[in-house]
Amino acid sequence: MILGGGIAGLWTLARLRQQGYNAVLLETEALGAGQTRYAQGIIHGGTKYALTGKLTASSEAVSEMPSIWRACLEGKGEIDLQQATLISDAHYLWSTGSLASKITGFFASKVMRARTMELEPHERPGIFQHKDFKGNILRLDEPVFDTLSVLRAIASPIIHAILNIKPGSISRGPGNIEVDAADGTHYRFSCKKLVLMAGQGNADLIQKAGLSAPAMQLRPLKMVMMRGGLSEKVFAHCMGAGINPRITITSHTDTMGNIVWYLGGELAEAGVNRSDEEQIAMAKKEVASLIPWQSLDNTEWAVLDIDRAEVRHPDGHRPDTCYTEQHDNVIVAWPTKLALAPLLAQQIVDMLEADKVEATGGELPAWPEATFADYPWCEEARWN
Repeated sequence: MILGGGIAGLWTLARLRQQGYNAVLLETEALGAGQTRYAQGIIHGGTKYALTGKLTASSEAVSEMPSIWRACLEGKGEIDLQQATLISDAHYLWSTGSLASKITGFFASKVMRARTMELEPHERPGIFQHKDFKGNILRLDEPVFDTLSVLRAIASPIIHAILNIKPGSISRGPGNIEVDAADGTHYRFSCKKLVLMAGQGNADLIQKAGLSAPAMQLRPLKMVMMRGGLSEKVFAHCMGAGINPRITITSHTDTMGNIVWYLGGELAEAGVNRSDEEQIAMAKKEVASLIPWQSLDNTEWAVLDIDRAEVRHPDGHRPDTCYTEQHDNVIVAWPTKLALAPLLAQQIVDMLEADKVEATGGELPAWPEATFADYPWCEEARWN
């Protein structure tokens, strides 16, 4: 039994059902309604974590993820993502004209040589072919996915094993789980393993399971969205002098067909100490400084406050990789990053095999199909 219908929960459900387990996923909201729909969709290969010139635990943990995701997109991987949408075949790393930024770019390219390629001017994405661009561009082996299309591609073949339930309706007995479905139907499931993959919701589920560990931490972000007058899509990190990109841009489309730039990186990390108005002002300043040839006339701006849930570290720093911890028949898990969903799912499979949990099939009741979340930039109220 899996609790949590984000990317990690769905990937794990798909893997477990492949292995013959009669696994079921329970979700109180639309699929992807938690952290997943706020993700930028970048399948990191570790390059941005090597900006200090040395490989880190974070960079190595994600190094194989792009190839795993690409294989799935081609229908040759552990799950089938052929129906998912790839919105960019690569992410890019660009330096400004500053010396510190160029040095950082030099180390990143040398250390991550197999994962990067410096581009000639005519090979650069269109927005960086402008005559006023003075920096360098590296192409990263990091595909960018339409995240919610990934959810649909994973969930569609196993939708019968996903049940929307009423919040707070879960009760747990010896070897079983009882829930009330969203339509009011009561279900009782035999449960050999309970896997908590509800992101921020894990804190409450851990407590209800009678566990005192693991502890969860939240690392906030204040992301920025901009639209209006944008003619080109951008998928790139701008290198600063530190370990985090100065700004990370991905591009998406709202319900009216407008291009939306979604801004993260250090802008979003430091933005948690700013008001919404101050964060938008800083975003305007950064875009005007880094891409001065992009007009900001007639642009609209919005802010998204996001809490990333993960296992707690004593000093509050970001975990290097995904996390799993088992207490009797309860497994608590956080993926840490979208890209690490395959690694986390494999860890769950390995745990069940190590505990010799038998894969037993069986029929499931016919219940209403789960629904899917939408992107925040498609919610017009956020722009007002």
